[in-house]
Amino acid sequence: MSGYQSLEKKLGFAEPLPVDENWAAAEDFLHAVSDYCLQEKPEVIVECSSGISSLVLSRCCQINQRGHVYSLENGAEFVKKTQQQLNSYSLDGFCDVVYAPLVDIVIDDEKYEWYDLKTLTEIKPEIKIDLLVIDGPPGFLQKNSRYPALPQLMDKLASACTVFLDDAAREDEQNIVALWLEQYPEFQFEYIDNERGCSILKR
Repeated sequence: MSGYQSLEKKLGFAEPLPVDENWAAAEDFLHAVSDYCLQEKPEVIVECSSGISSLVLSRCCQINQRGHVYSLENGAEFVKKTQQQLNSYSLDGFCDVVYAPLVDIVIDDEKYEWYDLKTLTEIKPEIKIDLLVIDGPPGFLQKNSRYPALPQLMDKLASACTVFLDDAAREDEQNIVALWLEQYPEFQFEYIDNERGCSILKR
């Protein structure tokens, strides 16, 4: 049984997950995130980049009978695709796929392309994020591509929250975590040495 099949069995999916090997999060990362969701039952989940992870997180909310996912997606075609997949699995009530095109931002004199949060703020003005799952923007876009996530969302995080960062074995992601821990020492750090590496920060 593949990792994705065991994930489908664990979460009770009646149909196979629509895995795209080029874009889908690794199954061990999805196992780690879903195990956390089922145990901790977060109320507000935000993820950077949509896809199979949106289905997994939404299914966890359905099982828990609590929680909602807000998925930031910069590609209009992926917004439509993920929304269709959520509809086909009857999970659309547990997730908003938020169109968030990449815009230029500046943090500490460094320029980045990162998600426009305008629509998220309109949908959920007083959002307090219990779980943040970061799997975008793509690393090839720029150096330390996912670094803005914490600086941009810090004021929207709940006082007790958890952050999962995918692809954490990469040099850029290791640099990002080091920067975050220096800036936000209130977070505790854990690293899972799985297929692509997973960094977990908890406050």
